[in-house]
Amino acid sequence: MELFDTHAHLNAGQFEAILPDVIQRANDAGVTKVTVVGCTAEDSQTAIDIAEQYDGVFASVGIQPNYVSEANEGDYEKIVELAKQPSVIAIGETGLDRYWDRAPFELQQEYFAKHIQLSISTGKPFIVHMRECGDDILDSLKPFTGQTPLKGIMHSFTGDAELAVKCMEFGLHISFAGMLTYKKSDDLRAVAATIPLDRLLVETDCPYLSPHPKRDQRPNEPALVRLTAECLAEQKKVSLEEIAQITTANACKLFGLS
Repeated sequence: MELFDTHAHLNAGQFEAILPDVIQRANDAGVTKVTVVGCTAEDSQTAIDIAEQYDGVFASVGIQPNYVSEANEGDYEKIVELAKQPSVIAIGETGLDRYWDRAPFELQQEYFAKHIQLSISTGKPFIVHMRECGDDILDSLKPFTGQTPLKGIMHSFTGDAELAVKCMEFGLHISFAGMLTYKKSDDLRAVAATIPLDRLLVETDCPYLSPHPKRDQRPNEPALVRLTAECLAEQKKVSLEEIAQITTANACKLFGLS
């Protein structure tokens, strides 16, 4: 059985001293592939550095919406250059956030559009952060739908079934993280049950969102994506082995690894 953690922040400071052990535990748990996701130009470079050290580890480069107001002149241009690296398989994370008041929303929208355009020009899927702004995400996607079928991921999805359908109509995949396993997440599990198998992905979003029954584990790490996959398998009424095969194949196809 092989699992693909499609969204991990192994470039976070919590992992610096323990990264070899984290990678080994992931491999021991059957997690053979991991995407390390950047949120700034600096930690996008770190994501690449990590990807170049470990087999089965890849990078995504971008400026996350909560960091766009902190971006220095030339940082986005660095992202464009980093996207050319062979270990980079995705763009982002990007997207929009109305929960935190860390960046002007218009600036978030500007950067989101630039990341989508970079995804189109490189052929690499974009990774979408969304918090309390589902309609805004859809509005941002609409101008690009006439150019080419979009390739992207609604990461750590928390929206409703209607939003999921609309995102999939734009060509996006739906990825679930540890929140799917929480006792209070009955509505989210109901949404997961409706997603077609060929659009499903799993992730940790580590070091955050440790899944049940490991919610007290800090930091979260890729080995624990198995628990989210188990929960997703229950919702889809298939075996863990089947959901692992399906989500890994989906990710490999999306990221151009198959």
